[in-house]
Amino acid sequence: MKKKIGHGMIYLILFLLTVLCVFPFYIMIVNATHPTNELYAGLNILPGGSFIDNFRNMISRINIGRGFLNSFTVAASSTVLAAYFGTMTAFGLFEYKFKMKKAVYAILMLSMMVPGQLGIIGLFRLCRGLKMLDTYWPIILPSIANAGTIFFIYQFLETTMDDALLDSARIDGCNEVQIFHRFILPLAKPGIATMVIFNFVSYWNNFFSPMILLFSEEKFTVPILMNNMNSGMLQDLGAKYTAIAISIIPIIILYCFFSKFITEGMMAGAVKG
Repeated sequence: MKKKIGHGMIYLILFLLTVLCVFPFYIMIVNATHPTNELYAGLNILPGGSFIDNFRNMISRINIGRGFLNSFTVAASSTVLAAYFGTMTAFGLFEYKFKMKKAVYAILMLSMMVPGQLGIIGLFRLCRGLKMLDTYWPIILPSIANAGTIFFIYQFLETTMDDALLDSARIDGCNEVQIFHRFILPLAKPGIATMVIFNFVSYWNNFFSPMILLFSEEKFTVPILMNNMNSGMLQDLGAKYTAIAISIIPIIILYCFFSKFITEGMMAGAVKG
């Protein structure tokens, strides 16, 4: 009986946590179906019938299609670079013995504690000197040195990788590049897929860097376009909630496609073998 009660309490807590997580998304979608005057009146629980009108108002104010293309270009490119080079760096830290290895790892850990916003002035001056302002390069290229990805993949390799496998590959004639592409990337797939989800969400929602480094409206990403809808004393909340609801569709699709890897990536280190 005590065991059943304990399981019931666990399921109840999980249900409440699920409701707390899902409820904001539900309210966001519901708000996208109501006109602005009803949104200013108070909280709406049931869906309305103004989604089409809100959608028309949204596309009349911002080029959401162009924003999606820009955001996908930045997010996809940054995610791929972070996953590839982050895994390569993690493999180097994990496999090779060299001087100052602990110092490099310590610097990596410290860099995760420093907010990226603190270096935006230096980044802006650097990009101005290299004539890279108003381009996607200063937004995409820093993803090569994604400390969070490096740390996560390093921990993943440390708990799952066996040196005997790599030694066997070397005996068979594989060089280090072949080992990385033929063994490390496939074996680290759960950890990489987990970081792909987290990084894509982060880069897709990135507002600060594009706001500072981009000036041309045709290059604006979705977060900047939605922020530009704030102009005016009376905001069109219906159109804005519609833009927000549409903007999370790529994230939901990506999560549904890679969600099974999250549990595998988090639990892979539970048992080494």
